[in-house]
Amino acid sequence: MASFTIQGGNTLSGEIIPQGAKNEALQIISAVLLTPKTVTIENIPNIRDVNKLIELIGDMGVIVEKISESTCRFTAKDIDIDYLETDDFRIKAASLRGSIMILGPLLARYGRAKIPKPGGDKIGRRRLDTHFLGFQHLGAKFNYEPKDGFYNIDASNLKGTYILLDEASVTGTANIIMAAVLAKGKTTIYNAACEPYLQQLCRMLNRMGATISGVGSNLITIEGVEVLEGTTHRMLPDMIEIGSFIGLAAMTRSALTIKGAGVEHLGLIPTVFRRMGIAMELQGDDIFIPAQESYEIETFIDGSIMTVADAPWPGFTPDLLSILLVVATQAKGTVLVHQKMFESRLFFVDKLIDMGAQIILCDPHRATVIGLNRKQALRGIKMTSPDIRAGVSLLIAALSADGESTIYNVEQIDRGYQYIDDRLRNLGAVIERGQ
Repeated sequence: MASFTIQGGNTLSGEIIPQGAKNEALQIISAVLLTPKTVTIENIPNIRDVNKLIELIGDMGVIVEKISESTCRFTAKDIDIDYLETDDFRIKAASLRGSIMILGPLLARYGRAKIPKPGGDKIGRRRLDTHFLGFQHLGAKFNYEPKDGFYNIDASNLKGTYILLDEASVTGTANIIMAAVLAKGKTTIYNAACEPYLQQLCRMLNRMGATISGVGSNLITIEGVEVLEGTTHRMLPDMIEIGSFIGLAAMTRSALTIKGAGVEHLGLIPTVFRRMGIAMELQGDDIFIPAQESYEIETFIDGSIMTVADAPWPGFTPDLLSILLVVATQAKGTVLVHQKMFESRLFFVDKLIDMGAQIILCDPHRATVIGLNRKQALRGIKMTSPDIRAGVSLLIAALSADGESTIYNVEQIDRGYQYIDDRLRNLGAVIERGQ
């Protein structure tokens, strides 16, 4: 189990470039299975979850050519669909949450697919019903084998239809779109997710020859086509990394510039951090966060305490609530953090309380943070990272704390943040990786 040892209390400075978007990468890389032609993808993040997905589709027969550190060329001309029957596939697919995204492309192109129950963060229930109900609407037959934990799908005759999603699932919407692009006839998806990463997927598929309209709205229409061609696609900067760096700057009283932040795709992220009292300047496509000795959480107009909750896009992303919660520990004021989507995502706050934070965990979904206003610094402790976002939140807390902290199980952080220790050292952080 790898670890980080951090000497906290140091001010950071400099520029940092966000990696390519992890959540976009899992969709885009899966989409190469839709065509036998070559697809070139740029700005791929070098992180464990993405690398494991690339390895998985490579084992399926996709030719993967690494052009540069962040660019790969994929050619899915000869796919061994029988590889899905092997123990090797079962083991690798079960270890990766993103493996669910290969289902839509395989159903569209080969008419059948199967996958074991995928892994991922232990942040609460993450049901897959939206994916499978969507496939069934398109005419697929679904069967779950509880003995071996495999989901089996027969989709030999997919036909377009009207689909009203029971939830605006990002991965569910993406999977259904990828299944529908080669289906016969028209598919209409209502209550569709519309995150920037999903918009990116739709634009890429349209360049490949798909006919998708309503991109960016919650009503998407797909006219099925016979075949898709190749294309070149560049992924957006990762909005979760950008939010993490904003929180890092505030907690460590640092002046940081986030280069190439893709400001137009960030939605409410800058607004919500500003409500936490964090100053920032948008300089073209860069974000400059000046050093602040203190920052004060806004209240609502009637004087009641600020509540920040996650919501489907264009609402505030749930992936940044953990960061926001940590930022609030050293702010002036109080905030109620409401994590609606996952009931286990706030279960890392005990570590922050051990560090000296004043947090009341109201229930699995809500925590009230009473800001210390820098009057009492957090103190370094030993702790374990439970998931990607909580892990980075604890890392930010450790970088701002007095004394030494050790974070174990940092493989969780590596799943979502590339070279994070090297990049932080370049800003002046004192952090060492151990085994």
